[in-house]
Amino acid sequence: MIPEHLRQVADGVVAAAEKDPRVLAVVVGGSVASGTSDEYSDLDLVIVCTAEGQPGCLAEAEEFAGRVGPLLASFTGEHVGEPRLLIALFGPPLIHVDLKFVTPDGLRTRVEDGVVLWQRDDTVDRVRRDSTAAWPQVDAQWIEDRFWVWVHYTAVKVARGELFEAIDALGMIRAAALAPLATLGRTSRPAGVRRLETLAPELLPEFSATVATADADDCLRALRAAVDVYREVRGDQVVRRTAAEEAVVEFLRAS
Repeated sequence: MIPEHLRQVADGVVAAAEKDPRVLAVVVGGSVASGTSDEYSDLDLVIVCTAEGQPGCLAEAEEFAGRVGPLLASFTGEHVGEPRLLIALFGPPLIHVDLKFVTPDGLRTRVEDGVVLWQRDDTVDRVRRDSTAAWPQVDAQWIEDRFWVWVHYTAVKVARGELFEAIDALGMIRAAALAPLATLGRTSRPAGVRRLETLAPELLPEFSATVATADADDCLRALRAAVDVYREVRGDQVVRRTAAEEAVVEFLRAS
């Protein structure tokens, strides 16, 4: 099941886990678990630790990774809101590995079940019996409630000449609003713009138009294109913020 280019590191994690009495199981997730991995896939691993042992495991996460193989660089995942995560680069050959150190109780809140590579006891099985994995789903109303504020904010950035911030804001709008709505019903695991090219290929010209260069006029063009895409993919199952929409569209027209 583990792709050949990831096997050595996966085996190294299991070997290190077996020697650490604080570790109860190693679970692989992501594309490897779903059977969709390719030669570019990384390795997403959950390291299940005892409740009393997890703080020490987290403190020694880099040392743990160093026992797995040739560790080139690593850092914790506070920037993505996940301090239990160690993001590591091994190699050569270069392999990206995510190691998340969780307690059995922490395993109850999860986006996927994954596949158990090794376990010391039946802890993972017991947790899975009385809890359910749930991938976050798209909330179209949540997006509608925010979309026009985001558009106005981006337009103001353009007006101020803060073009790179405007470009970043356009990327956020694509990832947080346009792509999730465009792929709604086409995947059970929505993830921003990931795999947009294969999930909604007919919309690629419209999405390409939302990409801007560092030019004020081009940023405004791309922002108007983003509004057009949103209106196309928004659907009819939301309470529309019509007053905000009309005011922001007029502001954008006059910009």
